[in-house]
Amino acid sequence: MKNIPNLYVKDGCPWCMEALTFFNNQGVEIHVCDVVDNPVQMERMVELSGQTLTPTFEYGEFVVSDFSIDEFMAELEENPEVKSELGIIGESL
Repeated sequence: MKNIPNLYVKDGCPWCMEALTFFNNQGVEIHVCDVVDNPVQMERMVELSGQTLTPTFEYGEFVVSDFSIDEFMAELEENPEVKSELGIIGESL
């Protein structure tokens, strides 16, 4: 079974919209978790990241919170196995 990453978002968040566009353009399948409409998802995100800011990305043990695409890519460069598993090839929006 394929491990699908979770992306915790808030409706209207410009960084979340940028992240959604990025993952879509990269062809990365994600499970979108709206933390405003779902308190259980908000609780899970806070448990994972220790904060309430979005977007927050979770893929197994790899968690990046409150990120821009540049920050996300920097984290991926430090975790090349995750980058490869996700199939991310660059930072094109």
